[in-house]
Amino acid sequence: MDGSMVVNSLAAVLIVTSLLVTAASDTARAARLYAVQSLVLVAIFVALAVAHGAEELYLWAASAFVTKVILVPMIMLRALPSLSPQDDLPGVLKPAWLVLAAALIVGLSCYAVSSVHIALVEPLKPALGISLGHFLFGLVCIVTQRSILKQIFGFCLMENGSHLTLALLAYKAPEIVEIGVATDAVFAVIIMVVLVRRIQRTLQSLDVKQLTALKG
Repeated sequence: MDGSMVVNSLAAVLIVTSLLVTAASDTARAARLYAVQSLVLVAIFVALAVAHGAEELYLWAASAFVTKVILVPMIMLRALPSLSPQDDLPGVLKPAWLVLAAALIVGLSCYAVSSVHIALVEPLKPALGISLGHFLFGLVCIVTQRSILKQIFGFCLMENGSHLTLALLAYKAPEIVEIGVATDAVFAVIIMVVLVRRIQRTLQSLDVKQLTALKG
């Protein structure tokens, strides 16, 4: 199996883990599944590094491991003790509908990138299509979750999708770009968790339907 096939196969696993994160029954499970997904993303970076001989991607993989596999899930899990059990609200779509949505999004995304002709990514078009679909599926996660805390995972999925797109198209980008992307995501999650905890203390709920109470 050559490097391109490994990357495309791992990208397919990435979208499956997105489904699992979105369909998770509670936030703690979603955080752990997100860590698994981020580990798959790290594996993709390593596979790309080997396939292209790009040493920069090893640093990308290391920083993604620290920020996405360790820090972000830890931040989310540490936010849970202050929240009540009823804050783990189910999403508005059943798993079967999520699978259908993911299939449609990935299919349309792969069709969209089929017209892109760049020699660098020609053998990686399936992965490129999935990276775009992964970003869009993050939006689906945001709009289908009733719990504000779970909606943060939608942002994380979008960020992973954009991160993969960057790695596929610009793996020779300076290391400072990767550091900026990684740290930006961590600080964004920290800010969102702080806001979520304040909303919970104010409304005693994380149901997005209750946010209408904040209108003045």
